[in-house]
Amino acid sequence: MFSITVRDHIMIAHSFRGDVFGPAQRLHGATFLVDATFRREQLDEDNIVVDIGLATRELGAITAELNYRNLDENPEFAGINTSTEFLAKVVADRLAERIAKGALGEGAKGLSALSVTLHESHIAWASYERDL
Repeated sequence: MFSITVRDHIMIAHSFRGDVFGPAQRLHGATFLVDATFRREQLDEDNIVVDIGLATRELGAITAELNYRNLDENPEFAGINTSTEFLAKVVADRLAERIAKGALGEGAKGLSALSVTLHESHIAWASYERDL
């Protein structure tokens, strides 16, 4: 399996509901490194997984929608604990939608899987992986 990874970051504010979250139940900020990894079994006719420039652009467009936002104020996330795991899935699903619409070019049709990892710190991160 071949893969490439592109990276961006987001800075958000949010709070959680539930005793399991302790002090994170209060409004707080979080900064995440966001890695998107694209996988395929065979390289395309240009011997690449996907155009890195297009992958970087599309990831950046998605992170821009979340960056510097208080997620508690976003109606899309009303009543949802926007955990690191949950946000990894949000980013992955949005990337998958863009891939399906052709935003990563014709070569992206051969992609078989996508994973998104949000790094909370140098010692903790969460990922979501999906087939394409």
